[in-house]
Amino acid sequence: MTDDNKKQNDTSMDTEEKKDVVSKEEITTTEKTPEKKEVEENKKEEEKKEVVSEKKEESKDEKKDSTEKPKFARKPFKKNFKRRKPFKREKPEFDQKILSLRRVTRVMAGGRRFSFSVAMVVGDRKGRVGFGMGKSNDTVAAIEKAVRKAKKNMVKLKLTKTNSIPFDMQAKYKSSEIEIRPVKGKGLAAGGAVRTVLEFAGVKEGGAKILSRSKNHINNVKATMKALEPISEKAIVKKTFNKKKSFRKPFRGKKKIEKKEEQK
Repeated sequence: MTDDNKKQNDTSMDTEEKKDVVSKEEITTTEKTPEKKEVEENKKEEEKKEVVSEKKEESKDEKKDSTEKPKFARKPFKKNFKRRKPFKREKPEFDQKILSLRRVTRVMAGGRRFSFSVAMVVGDRKGRVGFGMGKSNDTVAAIEKAVRKAKKNMVKLKLTKTNSIPFDMQAKYKSSEIEIRPVKGKGLAAGGAVRTVLEFAGVKEGGAKILSRSKNHINNVKATMKALEPISEKAIVKKTFNKKKSFRKPFRGKKKIEKKEEQK
């Protein structure tokens, strides 16, 4: 037999075997009765129901775990107080600015002693302005002293309706000389310590010029306060600090003198 004949025989055998397998499968399918089909369908439905029931049980367990509280869990904290209102800091009556803060030395027999000197301008931007100086071993105490003196020396200015100066003013204090003029539509044209005094006084329109070469802030401020004297009045300010009560006995000199005369 040739090779071609062998191949043909092999292929014929394979086709016959496939046909036999297909015929067997057909027989098995045809053998299934309607009763068996119903049984299989019932089994499938039961399996599906079991799967669905298992899923439901799992979801219930999860919910229980989430909702169940432990036996010794604390009760939720109840707030016994009302919500506090936010703290609002009241605006101070006067604005204040430190012009100079210096450390000053004083030579004593035991050595040097250091203290702090503070110069401050205080005003309400509505016509009242004051200048004061304070000295102490601590900066806080020195600032308090300066504010107290500035309130004591406070002055009230007579400004125009547009918050400007009514006429030209000029003054000299020691080496510093200052000139102040009313200017319309240009705002406040001034610099240095003079500007701070005019700002805190409430002057919104005006011009000032330092005619001298002095750069001493304290002298310049004193010169401006001197220049503003023609339109100023002494302002009365409520005392916010408490004076220490003096426990001295009243003077009884007259009675003592009378007793001595009687004895004689």
